[in-house]
Amino acid sequence: MAMSVGPADEDEASAISEINTTPLVDIMLVLLIIFLITVPVIQKMANVEIPKAVNQPTQTKPENITISVDAKGQVYWNASAVTDRQVFFQKIVAEARKTPQPEFHIRGDVAARWEGVGRVINNLQRGGIVKVAFITEPDRGSIRVTR
Repeated sequence: MAMSVGPADEDEASAISEINTTPLVDIMLVLLIIFLITVPVIQKMANVEIPKAVNQPTQTKPENITISVDAKGQVYWNASAVTDRQVFFQKIVAEARKTPQPEFHIRGDVAARWEGVGRVINNLQRGGIVKVAFITEPDRGSIRVTR
């Protein structure tokens, strides 16, 4: 940065006591251009096509079956609690034989362990269910993490 100071006499030209910011602006613009050019080159990632998020409203039909898993791992078939795993699997097999096959909606509590939901998915797969959907709430801008 430079500063120009002229003579202090009133008769002569008045003093210019301003800081010359032109060199500073030039340097900042050069640095900005360098960063804009180098940032895309620095990012080294595998070339992968990421799936797009789609939010589709749930179409509730009478033949849809909702399976819920609460925070304690208790499984519910629609609104009734499932106490016996063998009976649960037999219900799944009976629904899988229907034509057309009903769609299963899985609702997992945010505090539920993944193994409870995974067990339900495993039973649905073993029973021959083809249509499985996960019911979620839309993001309201806040992220809540529980451990």
